[in-house]
Amino acid sequence: MSAFPFVIAATQGEARTGVLTTPRGEIHTPAFMPLATAGTVKALTVDQVRHTGSEVILGNTYHLMLRPGAERMSRLGGLHRFMRWDGPILTDSGGFQVMSLSKLSRVTEAGVAFQSHIDGSRHELSPERSIEIQADLLRSDIVMQLDECVSWPVEEARADQAMQLSARWAGRCKAAFGERTSQALFGIQQGSTFRDLRAESSERLAEIGFDGYAVGGLAVGEGHDAMCEVLDYAAALLPADRPRYLMGVGKPIDLVEAVARGVDMFDCVLPTRSGRHGQAWTWTGPVNLKNARFAEDDEPLDGASDCPASRDYSKAYLHHLVKAEEILGQVLLSWHNIAFFQAVMAQMRAAIGQGCFTAFRRDFHDRLRAGASEPDPG
Repeated sequence: MSAFPFVIAATQGEARTGVLTTPRGEIHTPAFMPLATAGTVKALTVDQVRHTGSEVILGNTYHLMLRPGAERMSRLGGLHRFMRWDGPILTDSGGFQVMSLSKLSRVTEAGVAFQSHIDGSRHELSPERSIEIQADLLRSDIVMQLDECVSWPVEEARADQAMQLSARWAGRCKAAFGERTSQALFGIQQGSTFRDLRAESSERLAEIGFDGYAVGGLAVGEGHDAMCEVLDYAAALLPADRPRYLMGVGKPIDLVEAVARGVDMFDCVLPTRSGRHGQAWTWTGPVNLKNARFAEDDEPLDGASDCPASRDYSKAYLHHLVKAEEILGQVLLSWHNIAFFQAVMAQMRAAIGQGCFTAFRRDFHDRLRAGASEPDPG
């Protein structure tokens, strides 16, 4: 029996829509989780994040354990209280950041020993410590197992080694997590672009038993087409009655194509990172507000949106803010981008429920092609 009930309401092909019920509220899937890396969705207040329709956010174990510190977070009441977010929070295990950001890391059977990228201090992260930080100190609702993620390209032997270690760590994470009923634990499928490895990983995770399952090890350099080729089989290898979470993905087209292949949950830095660099995501593709063609464009990014950042400010004003390097430009574009991503998810949920996801998917591609063919007088 899983800690959080997951009910699939409708399907069309492999695409599905449903509800994951947590003690802090429902998560309607397919769902996009904005990143609150260091206890904040960058540039936005929690009220702005809620206004976008976001139901769940993601906290970063690595960054929070280093600053302000996991034990301090616990003394201050956990991550929800600390950042004033009362909805569900998923935390990643910290393993990916340890391996990609730390000044020096060493992976052993016991876990990962590493130096902080902030001050060079030394730390150790074992499967048991990762669970302790997430579940007991940060007090997240959805906890991720510690895994080893390898970048692409990678030799099959190396991918196999990382998958096997991740599977052993998954068992230790489950043992450390115990029989909690107010929190959920997700396992992570690994295996890079090798089908047999992902099949074995899925079998081992299913034997252990988790409340949800993630597809890890993608969006690490393999590109959109290769990612889709893996997702053609990877999501279906995971238990169909539990949520499937594709980690670290991605562009709106990635979300649509992954949903078409049976994925339920997503996270990505892209909406706020793009917003901080003057880029807005729209139904016809990304728009660079630095471009001179917007200097006298009095139209909003999306007049039909209920997001104030999308609806109430002209592209000329946003262009001015970006060019003047005003902080408000970063705020408004980040707000718009998250609202847009949530609008894409909401339309996918509706399309699946109404049995017209195939048409939505085709129309989404058509609009992107039309946008890409427009001349740019820049």
